[in-house]
Amino acid sequence: MSNKRGIFVSCSDANHFCDKNQYKEATFWEKVKLNIHLLYCAACRKYSAKNTKLTKLVKDPKVISINEYEKNAMKERLKQKISENK
Repeated sequence: MSNKRGIFVSCSDANHFCDKNQYKEATFWEKVKLNIHLLYCAACRKYSAKNTKLTKLVKDPKVISINEYEKNAMKERLKQKISENK
């Protein structure tokens, strides 16, 4: 990461700030620099959007799993089908 004090940062720095922002670790100035960079860099906007989507999916996965009874019934059906095809 560069040590420049300007408000324009490289894509590498912007991605780093984006990752820090995702975990609520970015400073105010890192957020400012990231947002300025996102104004003119389509690739980093895309990276940031994917990062946001990933964070939302991890926080609320909405995964529905089957109960143990259904799982065992499915295993038995699979075993039967496999034995029928041998």
